[in-house]
Amino acid sequence: MKEGFKALKVYQLAYELAMNIFHTSKSFPMEEKYSLTDQIRRSSRSVCANIAEAYRKRRYPKHFTSKISDADSEMSETTVWVDFAKDCGYINEQTQNELNTKYE
Repeated sequence: MKEGFKALKVYQLAYELAMNIFHTSKSFPMEEKYSLTDQIRRSSRSVCANIAEAYRKRRYPKHFTSKISDADSEMSETTVWVDFAKDCGYINEQTQNELNTKYE
């Protein structure tokens, strides 16, 4: 049985979405490797990392709140990159909507 932050439904969903972003971004053009591809992968993974850090800080309300706020900010950043990926033609509108809806 999972314990700790890995048992949190929000962590599991964030991890699943980060992996979805990883697999989706494999098809992005090589010229995006050090820009959009890197940015979208890092921000999506950061959502998970901040949730894990928040879990460890749960005894300290201000630290916990700060880390959850960071996770939320990274989620917002990821949706911006998803929008760029769609507008650049790397993903279709359905994928964009699915990812953005799940992040919200």
